[in-house]
Amino acid sequence: MGILSLLIFIPFFTAMGVVFAPSPKSVRWVSLIGTGIHLILTFFVTIEYFNLASADSQLAIQQLSTKLYMVEKFDWFKSFGIQYYLGVDGISMSMVVLTSIIIFTGVLASWNVENRSKEFFALLLVLVTGVFGVFLSFDLFLFFMFYEVAVLPMYLLIGIWGTGPKEYSAMKLTLMLMVGSALLLVGILALFHASGLHTFDLIQLANVKFPKDFQNWVFPTIFIGFGILGALYPFHTWSPDGHASAPTAVSMLHAGVLMKLGGYGALRIAVYLLPEGAKEWGLFFMGLTTINILYGSLGAIKQKDLKYFTAYSSVSHCGMVLFGVATLNLMGFKGAVLQMFSHGIMTGLFFGLIGMVYGRTHTRIIPEMGGLVKVMPWLGVAFYIGGLASLGLPSLSGFVAESQIFMGGFFGNQWHSVTAMRVLTVLSTMSIVVTAVYVLRGLGTVFLGPIQDKHHEELTDATFTEKLTTGILIFTMFVVGIYPRVLVDMIEPAIYPILNRLNM
Repeated sequence: MGILSLLIFIPFFTAMGVVFAPSPKSVRWVSLIGTGIHLILTFFVTIEYFNLASADSQLAIQQLSTKLYMVEKFDWFKSFGIQYYLGVDGISMSMVVLTSIIIFTGVLASWNVENRSKEFFALLLVLVTGVFGVFLSFDLFLFFMFYEVAVLPMYLLIGIWGTGPKEYSAMKLTLMLMVGSALLLVGILALFHASGLHTFDLIQLANVKFPKDFQNWVFPTIFIGFGILGALYPFHTWSPDGHASAPTAVSMLHAGVLMKLGGYGALRIAVYLLPEGAKEWGLFFMGLTTINILYGSLGAIKQKDLKYFTAYSSVSHCGMVLFGVATLNLMGFKGAVLQMFSHGIMTGLFFGLIGMVYGRTHTRIIPEMGGLVKVMPWLGVAFYIGGLASLGLPSLSGFVAESQIFMGGFFGNQWHSVTAMRVLTVLSTMSIVVTAVYVLRGLGTVFLGPIQDKHHEELTDATFTEKLTTGILIFTMFVVGIYPRVLVDMIEPAIYPILNRLNM
């Protein structure tokens, strides 16, 4: 075990520290220090990754197998072909950076949680342990184990600390995601048996050419399994309810990171291991994700609750991730990973701000608010920056990601009708106009105009911790928007082996 194991288990060790913390104040500080250490370590691991990968960036264009760095590998249950196998490439490294930022800012955004704070922070940290494990695992059994660790704490976090119909939302979310997990398990076991290698090693399985008939039924099984977590239409209905009922930090992690496991798994496992299945089903899933993109944006227009407003927006933006994966070309894949990162930061900012505004106004109903920028200018400006990133304003991260996805769809690929792909892409781009309408109208209602409630005149602006939370997320969006190469140079070499598998 080495530095990648530390990235996975620092949150778990922090959770253990939280369990033994003597007071609510110490619980918060232990959580913040643990996630802060993790963020610093992630920064140094990212630098080390660039140092190791820079010499191999050109070689990636010819590689069929993913090149991993800082590998940790040993037999775990040898008789079952299960290994403890960790590694990192550009795609997983970008997701680790995203998760580390979101959990650190999520702890800051939850600074005032007092109800059973010890259990809350411990579960939050266990959940993120599973997320890091998913992004760094290259054994499918280990991947699935960490996937379950990431999903299951959501039931308790929403059911105990949520608001509104929290028991219903928690149960609906859990049942839907367990259906997805069941499909994944079927697909993973099918890959294990069909390979004849008696291994769950993802890199070895990527060198197997599975029969086309096999790929044609396993690919949709795995893609839908991951797609359920990525809010793929028509399996998306758990997402708005889950977002709306979850506490602030859980919403940030849920939309910012957990939903990205769907897009990550669809690209890393479904497309990479089953390229013939991807060619067969790619256009069909482009169609479904086009519905995602339009339905989510149109649904957001009608929402009166700020959380539902953002939740339907997330359905649309996560649809773009899966749309990019289904294009089966370099720009689409690159855009999908960029969108995972961009939307993670953007939606983390949105849900954090909603929690901050709700904590002051005690309402999330949009028509009940108005003129809030007069009393909370920092939060108002931060909300508008997040909204402009959502509608794809140049110089913010959303523009870079969405432009790559839509260009990938428009330029098409060699296996599907280019005309059909362009029609779906043009339909999907209509969401940009709809997004501009609901973002500008919704935020204008909440923050501009006269103050609707006289009690709101006495509200205060962001505290230091809230400014730090929002400042980190806004800074990240500007960095990626202005200098996207910081992520593109990381992601691109990891995409070529997937493309090369498609072209075999």
